[in-house]
Amino acid sequence: MSDLKYWLGFNLVKGIGPAKLQALLDYYGHIGAAWRAQESQLRLLGFDRRTILAFQETRQTVDLDAYQQQVEKAGLTVLTWDSEGYPAGLRQVPAAPPLLYVAGTLTEADRWAVAVVGTRRLTTYGRQITRELVTGLVHSGVTVVSGLARGIDIIAHKTALEMGGRTIAVLGSGLDAIYPPEHRTIAAQIVQNGQGALVSEYALGVQPDARNFPPRNRIISGLTLGTVVVEAGEPSGALITANFALEQNREVFAVPGNINSPASRGPNRLIQQGAKLVTRVEDILEELNLTLVTEQVAVQLALPESAEEAALLATLTAQPTHIDDLSRETGLPAALVSSTLTLMELKGIVQQVGGMNYVRVRESEPVYKTDGPT
Repeated sequence: MSDLKYWLGFNLVKGIGPAKLQALLDYYGHIGAAWRAQESQLRLLGFDRRTILAFQETRQTVDLDAYQQQVEKAGLTVLTWDSEGYPAGLRQVPAAPPLLYVAGTLTEADRWAVAVVGTRRLTTYGRQITRELVTGLVHSGVTVVSGLARGIDIIAHKTALEMGGRTIAVLGSGLDAIYPPEHRTIAAQIVQNGQGALVSEYALGVQPDARNFPPRNRIISGLTLGTVVVEAGEPSGALITANFALEQNREVFAVPGNINSPASRGPNRLIQQGAKLVTRVEDILEELNLTLVTEQVAVQLALPESAEEAALLATLTAQPTHIDDLSRETGLPAALVSSTLTLMELKGIVQQVGGMNYVRVRESEPVYKTDGPT
């Protein structure tokens, strides 16, 4: 099996988080070599006795191949720091999780995401505003991220699904331990409808624990361009998410509320501290330059992902060209040209017009990839 099993192994070791794993990778240069580190070397790297014992116990008791098979059997995708599909925005934040378990799909469109979070004890006002904001975000092609919790979170997810949009739920437990249990149906819909993903840094079998939720909030904010706090008391998990967003240099938005309402104390305080006041969805879209997300996603998908795609795009025109001519003009093997064209056709960049002849669908000036909207 691949190196993935070692990433999974480290994810099971209590006491080895992002910082310690990065230290191991810096020292050994390879995840497999880091997994075989000796106690003396671990001590030199500053590992405490408890972490060393936990590491040794995991290596002695866990069958990594069997665990990887268990994850695959559960239908989960595993993304690591080294994975091409690891969310770029999250990878940039401090203490980014070395490994993510994903049920469902993360797509290019999810680069343009906004977190909508708030109290479990929502008011009628909070419910109404959450629905209005999420509806506006979905209509603009924005992915909605939240924590699947009771209250504001679940209203955000439900509304995104009802409006036909994408939503990502970040859990504080393993993906086989959905919490709260009454939200399992919504979690299943996110995956089965192809409208987003469930994400967790916690291994299979990890049960929801109060200690897990503050760390997971850094993932909610890290996956997004900004965090919107609708209603929240003081203190609250939503405010923890907002603080993470500030630390990650992401935008923070807050919905003002009744000054006598406990549910509005959190967002009102955030506004006092400089968060952007939100009275309509346009306040979010304009601040984050998300008014043309659909067009930006289309441009992103039309860009070449490899040297082969770039070569074929440079050769193709609106006039049909046979696959053999493409192979000859680009110098690429016919089999590689064929497989690359198949992928490009799925992306909507090229089209087969019969007889193994292809045309370029989008004729435009050259454009270049960026990390986000400009």
